[in-house]
Formats: sequence, C-alpha cells, structure tokens
Amino acid sequence: MQKQKWLVYILLSVLLALVACGGRSSSDNPTITLVQNPWPASELNIAVAKILLEQEMGYTVEVISLDEGIQWTTLASGDADASLEVWPSGHGDNIQQYIVSQKVVEDGGPLGPVGEIGWFIPTYLLTDHPELATWEGFRDSANAGLFATAETGGLGAFLAGSPGWTQYDDQIINNLGLPFQVITTGSEEALLAAVAAAYERREPVLFYFYSPHAVFSKFDLTQVQLPPYTDACYDKISSGGVDCAYPDDVLMKIFSSGLKDKAPDVYTFLKNFNYSNEAQIEMLGMVEDGKTINEAAQAWVEANKAVWEPWLP
Repeated sequence: MQKQKWLVYILLSVLLALVACGGRSSSDNPTITLVQNPWPASELNIAVAKILLEQEMGYTVEVISLDEGIQWTTLASGDADASLEVWPSGHGDNIQQYIVSQKVVEDGGPLGPVGEIGWFIPTYLLTDHPELATWEGFRDSANAGLFATAETGGLGAFLAGSPGWTQYDDQIINNLGLPFQVITTGSEEALLAAVAAAYERREPVLFYFYSPHAVFSKFDLTQVQLPPYTDACYDKISSGGVDCAYPDDVLMKIFSSGLKDKAPDVYTFLKNFNYSNEAQIEMLGMVEDGKTINEAAQAWVEANKAVWEPWLP
C-alpha cells in the first residue's frame, strides 16, 4: 500500500511539472526548421533564435542554408518554418505571389533593423577624384579606367557578391550609361577579400554592399550617390529599366503559413522577435573580432535578457 502511495505521489509530481512547463514536454515539440541566408546578419538572427528556442522553449531547431530567392518555395511547401531577414525591395513579386495571392507564406512582421544597399568606394579616392562621390563621376571613361582590370579591358570593374543576392547593378550601369562591367566575386567573403586587398594597396575599387555590417567599422568607405529611389523606377525591374538607387529596406520576417498551427508558441515568439540596428552591429562586431557566429549570438543573448525575454510567449 505504501508503495502505491509513493507511485501516485510520483505521477502527480510529473503531471504538475508538465503543467508548469505548459503541459508539454520538449520531446512532444515538433522540430522547427529555420532558413539562414548567405550573409552574417542573417546567420546571427538565426543563431539567436535557435539558442532561445532550444534553451528557453525546449524545441529542437534545424537550420538550413538557402539563397533568398529559393527560400520562398521552401516555406510555401512547409519544408521550412521561417526566415528572419528578408530585404523586401528585392522581393516584390514573391511577396505578391506567396503572401498576398496564394497566402502560403505569411508576413512575420518587421525584424527591426533598416537595411540599405548601395555602391561604395574607399574614401581615400575622393582626395584626387572628388567627382567620384556621385554617379556622374563614373561616366568619364578616364575615371572608369582607374577601375579597369585584365578581365574588363577598357571598362571599369564593378564588384558584386553572391549570385543569390538581390542586385540590379547591371541595369543601373546600363541605363545610366556608365562604362563599367559587373564582376561577380561569388560570395560575401570573396567580395570583402577583394575590397580588403585593394584597400591595403590604396587602389581604386567600386563595389556593391549593404548596411548594417561590421565592414564600416573596419574601412573608411563612402557611399556613391545614385539618382534618388522612386517607386516608378523600381516598377521597371522586369523590363530592365532600373536607373536609380536602392531603397531603404525595413527588414521583414516570413513564415510558412502552417507555423501558427504547428507550433503556436514558436509563432508568437518569432512574431515578437525584434531588435535594433545597434544589436546587429554589436554582434557583427564580435564576429569581426574573432568570435564565431554562435559565440557572438550566445554572448548577445547572455547580455541582453531584458531585450529578448518579452519575446517569449
């Protein structure tokens, strides 16, 4: 009889523990699949979310690496649950198709940081060529020759990064009549290596990049002034008519439409997931100083409980 009482006591204790944890053990939780894109800020966002989902909410998280264009069909099919850093200016068609029309992907709300894509040069170039502060200075074939390589011949080289990034530089260059050729370096790492090599030798380099990013704390860079962004300009994307600057981007999150039913508490957490440009820059700086992505994310989580605790359901 005493043995039966102890058994009842143990069962009640287990049930009370489950109720205290929301009535659900971690083994009951579905695996959550998050998409990371090929740039450090995206990797950091995913690392922070993974740490909190696993350490605070008891979920197992799988991370898959996808280009930003491919992720839409993966989320639409339910093979992934969320992506946390979408630059909407490059995804107007995807937003219309998957979120507005088909409703198979959900707008997860703003991530917080505001991103900006642009053309950049080392500031030291402006000492002898102040005209390079604006796009008009690049129309001069003599100035273009400063950026020429064996690969581009008489044209200047414009360096781009990963082929999976949203880029309209071919259109901008052609439509503004600039004697430049886009050279795709293949990845962010390769692009930054080329920039670093030119910077060390104080040579000319013109390249596509984005902020927030730790590179701006490492190099003194100037953003080239392009014709101002307009909605009408970007309405010409499909016809190849873009001839203006990239817009500022309020970075957004996107979810599979099934996430809300699959894991309502994860859905709530990711909807609440929101921090500042400064938070991203802080973590990016840690990576620049030698921490891994996961180490930087863990350090930020440990130091910023007041920021992330309100995200938890």
